[in-house]
Amino acid sequence: MKEVMAFIRMNMMNKTKRALAAAGISSLYAKECLGRGKGLVEIPILNGAEKRYEEMMDELGSAGRLVPKRMINVVVPDKLVKTVVNTIIRENQSGKSGDGKIFIMPVYEAIRVRTGEAGDETLDM
Repeated sequence: MKEVMAFIRMNMMNKTKRALAAAGISSLYAKECLGRGKGLVEIPILNGAEKRYEEMMDELGSAGRLVPKRMINVVVPDKLVKTVVNTIIRENQSGKSGDGKIFIMPVYEAIRVRTGEAGDETLDM
């Protein structure tokens, strides 16, 4: 099992969620977070991006403020990792700074609290 953790633009969440569901990945966790990569952000651009002005979101990239992002966590069997990663990339890749980042980590065990099942059977695939 692996956990795929992705940080994406806030406005890409619904599109990404629909694409993952279409790829057979129905379970995920998501939360709002703040962060930035090596790019910098100007305050007027950040304020416009927070108001979800698309042109401002495209311009993010030149001061040291944290930017609103969405963090997605998906735990899948090893055989579905590439599907998850490729789906996230396909839906979020614009070629501009701030498209996001994906991390893949091992998961040693999963246990469903309700039934006590363990392993891949706990994953909703």
